[in-house]
Amino acid sequence: MTAGSRYNRGMDKAYSPAAIEARLYDRWESLGAFKPSEAGPAYSIVIPPPNVTGTLHMGHAFQDTIMDALIRHRRMLGFDTLWQPGTDHAGIATQMVVERQLNAAGLNRRELGREAFVERVWQWKEQSGGIISNQMRRLGASVDWSRERFTMDPQLSQAVTEVFVRLHREGLIYRGKRLVNWDPVLKTALSDLEVASEPEQGSLWHLRYPLVDGPGHLVVATTRPETMLGDTAVAVHPDDERYSALIGRRVRLPLADREIPIIADTYVDPEFGSGCVKITPAHDFNDYEVGQRHGLPMINVMTLDARLTDEVPAPYRGLEREAARVRIVADLDALGLVERVEPHQLMVPRGDRSHAVLEPLLTDQWFVKIAPLAAPAVRAVEDGRIRFVPENWSGVYFEWMRNIKDWCISRQLWWGHRIPAWYDADGGVYVGRTEAEARAAHAIGPEVVLRQDEDVLDTWFSSALWPFSTQGWPQSTREMAVYYPTSVLVTGFDIIFFWVARMIMMGLKFTGEVPFREVYVHGLIRDHDGQKMSKSKGNVLDPLDIVDGIGLDALIAKRTAGLMQPQMRPAIERATRKQFPDGIAAFGTDALRLSFASLATQSRDLRFDMARVEGYRNFCNKLWNAARYVLQNAGEDDGGDGAVEYGVADRWIRSRLAATLERVEAGFADYRLDLVATALYEFTWHHYCDWYVELTKAVLQSADAGAAQKRGARRTLVGVLETLLRALHPLAPFISEEIWQRTRSSAGASGGTIMLARYPKASDLDSDPEAEREFEWVRQFVLGVRQIRGEMDIAPARKISVLLQNAGPQDLIYLDRNRRFLERLAGIEPPRVAEAGRPAPISAVALLGVLEILVPMSGLIDPAAEEERIGKRRRKAEADLEKLQAKSANAEFIRNAPAEVVAKDQARIQELRTELAQLARQDARVRALLAQ
Repeated sequence: MTAGSRYNRGMDKAYSPAAIEARLYDRWESLGAFKPSEAGPAYSIVIPPPNVTGTLHMGHAFQDTIMDALIRHRRMLGFDTLWQPGTDHAGIATQMVVERQLNAAGLNRRELGREAFVERVWQWKEQSGGIISNQMRRLGASVDWSRERFTMDPQLSQAVTEVFVRLHREGLIYRGKRLVNWDPVLKTALSDLEVASEPEQGSLWHLRYPLVDGPGHLVVATTRPETMLGDTAVAVHPDDERYSALIGRRVRLPLADREIPIIADTYVDPEFGSGCVKITPAHDFNDYEVGQRHGLPMINVMTLDARLTDEVPAPYRGLEREAARVRIVADLDALGLVERVEPHQLMVPRGDRSHAVLEPLLTDQWFVKIAPLAAPAVRAVEDGRIRFVPENWSGVYFEWMRNIKDWCISRQLWWGHRIPAWYDADGGVYVGRTEAEARAAHAIGPEVVLRQDEDVLDTWFSSALWPFSTQGWPQSTREMAVYYPTSVLVTGFDIIFFWVARMIMMGLKFTGEVPFREVYVHGLIRDHDGQKMSKSKGNVLDPLDIVDGIGLDALIAKRTAGLMQPQMRPAIERATRKQFPDGIAAFGTDALRLSFASLATQSRDLRFDMARVEGYRNFCNKLWNAARYVLQNAGEDDGGDGAVEYGVADRWIRSRLAATLERVEAGFADYRLDLVATALYEFTWHHYCDWYVELTKAVLQSADAGAAQKRGARRTLVGVLETLLRALHPLAPFISEEIWQRTRSSAGASGGTIMLARYPKASDLDSDPEAEREFEWVRQFVLGVRQIRGEMDIAPARKISVLLQNAGPQDLIYLDRNRRFLERLAGIEPPRVAEAGRPAPISAVALLGVLEILVPMSGLIDPAAEEERIGKRRRKAEADLEKLQAKSANAEFIRNAPAEVVAKDQARIQELRTELAQLARQDARVRALLAQ
């Protein structure tokens, strides 16, 4: 067995991610490599806790890739890193999952009772709650699993209760009747984040409201006539001259026989409809604000299950809202009070879980008085204690924080943190950490029966405490002292308000410190057309299907399972067959991670394209094949103290690596993983593999090269590869670890892991401008000859003659030192320098500064056949160009076609013009040959 094959042992010809990924991850875990080192400066990240009910979607995988890259990078730099994992109890989502299971068994939670139901949820969590953790392992997430937390863990629940009690004692939590998003199916209030508003086709009814003190009427436009029975005013704009004389008068509310005032408010848009707006404070958020400004009464006309209440006239009581709408419109029409009905597209708020149309509803809820908490949170960003990346997101944060409303924190569910408040028979409310504490604080004896509040807290309440509750607060722990504040929060822009802002407020309030120093706000993953990925669109991708591959039929079944709108199935199936006719191939984790890293720009919307993943799979294969070559040849190095000579190519590749590492360092510092991925891709593919590896063949396979030169090439091959693998590791952990272990073997070392090796720095290598200049000369020489070979359709294997004109002294020095490289890479005979004053033969020419690289045409091609071939290509290119130019001149096409299609056509037009110019030059050379 040769030395080379010994080091290459077990390295398959083709890279197979499935053969290494699980094995390597298990090894990392067994080594305890994910745990904090407890040495060096602290660097910590808390993972945005995914729902315990969930599975990884593309957004999770993208975000986890970013966090893992940051953690692996800092770990290799010697930081004491903690990536805190955990999951969220996800109140509504989890309760719905378990309720569906009960319903399938012919049970419901009311029959089961609260205690038994909650116990059933815990059982489900123990059986199924680890799915997402296992999926994170598949994607290489290097979190400290020994510290995994769950928002309902006893210690975290203690933190939730502590915060509630303290805020209540300070008057920052109160109970009141306010307008909330009400889900009539789940019968609970929802946060704004749990509202999915989509455009839907509806109607706009123009209704007549008669004036009380004279003839005439006002026309109001509404999309919800069923709520008109709760109207308490009609509003007009104060500057609308059409209605200025009517302000202060009254109209009669049809069907209800109530008089309501005409008021002036700048909320009204005079251009919409008639410029008159019905005001229903109890059933519209904007109307609620108008009602507050004008002191209007609030009449609740909807029950908790969206039926009309006893506040409305008898004929409509108890009707479901849809039936009430039909009945009310019919009765108004019979009275001649419907002026007209128009089709109208409107945004309809639906619960993201139940898909029911939500009802703005007045209910008794618990609220956080937010303004006193918001002010310090604004200051923390203003004074630089927290930095948003990109910085423009701080403006969005300020805008929201300075217009913030009190936060509804109660939910009418059974699963979650139950509100620590108790009621007596008279409605008195007593808050405490326990019932015993509440009794003691208010001197309530055991003879008084207390009943605990039935509601639970909004999931976002416990999530707001996540950075410090996971580190042991309210106890004083080592983790709080070392890892809090955390270093950076990685999050999508869609939850800046719901989660980021609340963590900042709660962190400052209860620890006196910001919860994180920086907030890296990334864009959202869209599909290849720029559309949001959603189940209803049928364009969702499971990241593990990209890692492992999935057949077409299985992919269709997955995308169409559990559709809320079964009629969408044929369209989803057609789109899936078109996009993935053969299903999805297995690309492996590293190709997916590299794709995500390359997408981590500062754009809001990030288009995910499978072609990108395919490109990075090819990258992994290229790296694997290069490593096989390196290790095969590195084994022949005796590793002794013999002389080592580093040639220009060796010096060049080290200098290029130093420049690459500078770009990598800047990319990590600026949270631009796209620039990190690009820098490493370009170096690996275009510098190391395409050029340096090929250059070493000219040394290692040459009988003329000395032992010192070969030793220098081998050591550079291995050294650069080993450094490159360490640089790649945060983005591509599996392939880098697998190859790195073999480079360690080739150096006589074993054991350890690349993830605990030192991350390379640009300062580890010398910049070598002279080597860069010399090798750039070599590279341009080779590229010039290759371009001629390609233009003239000369077979790659055919050796061609090269003649040099106008060669300067430096050209001759470079030529003499690099003949071996030029002859091998350009496929040429030994280059000759033209004699001064002697006419050159008819040649194809490439320019390298003032140096002319001539490739004589005589005997190299058949001029007649070449002229015919060029003519065919020209005619085809001219026809294609004419067709595209006509298309681009069509104004209607330009107006209606997608921008990317127009841009693609313009790029192709430019390509064709370049091709025709190139063909014209070739044709001129061939005609000159024919004229001889």
